[in-house]
Amino acid sequence: MSDATPLHDKPAIAEDAEDLGGRSRVAWFMDGARQAMAGPMLIVSVSLLSVGGLARDAGFSVEIAVASTLLLWAGPAQVLFFGAVAAKTSWPVIAFTISLSSVRFVPMVVSLVPVIRTKRTSLPTLLLAAHCIAVTVWAEGMRRIPLVPRDGRMAFFFGFSFICFLGTSIATAIGFVLIGELPRPLAAGLLFMTPIYFVAALTRNARRPIDSLALVLGLAIAPLTEAFAPRGLDLMVLGVVGGTGAWLIQRALDARARA
Repeated sequence: MSDATPLHDKPAIAEDAEDLGGRSRVAWFMDGARQAMAGPMLIVSVSLLSVGGLARDAGFSVEIAVASTLLLWAGPAQVLFFGAVAAKTSWPVIAFTISLSSVRFVPMVVSLVPVIRTKRTSLPTLLLAAHCIAVTVWAEGMRRIPLVPRDGRMAFFFGFSFICFLGTSIATAIGFVLIGELPRPLAAGLLFMTPIYFVAALTRNARRPIDSLALVLGLAIAPLTEAFAPRGLDLMVLGVVGGTGAWLIQRALDARARA
């Protein structure tokens, strides 16, 4: 009888082997951090300078301002929070409003988590990863992470998001101290840099005609969703309507080309 390994055992061995591309998880973590420092961190950090000023105007300390960045991790939600507190809105209403404003992250989490998870990823790790997903992290992650070997993706993702967290926390503290010296239009413009960067990233990531079509439709109907969609759900409605419309148009064009 031959001593060779049975053929049916080989897939199990290959399935258990880690795919790290010849590098350690620490190396992938550092690579993610390096790529974040190459530009994305700066953009998202500058956009949160104004949040520190809003926190100060609402009567909060710099520690609370930085904590809001770490816990909420969303400029619009932070603006809603500090603005609502300054307006003396009740806490249940504030919590409900922030929850609605964060619904837009659900499609981002649903689309990115399957890209970075493996069969060995634990639930606490997935929950932490979901919390780390924001607009910039999602837009850049969908472009960069598929190029990383499967078992190195989570480490790369945490390296990338950690640097973004660090930069935005520092920027929030700086904004708390310095934003009072800036004119109001400039402070508002800094906060507006994130959606501008988001649109630019989507444009750069568009690989197929349907991607560009969805972006164009979304921009076209944005004024309508802003005016008529429920507050906090406008971005989700925009994505569903624009994406579905682009898919229907592309499907009709494909059917016509096959006819």
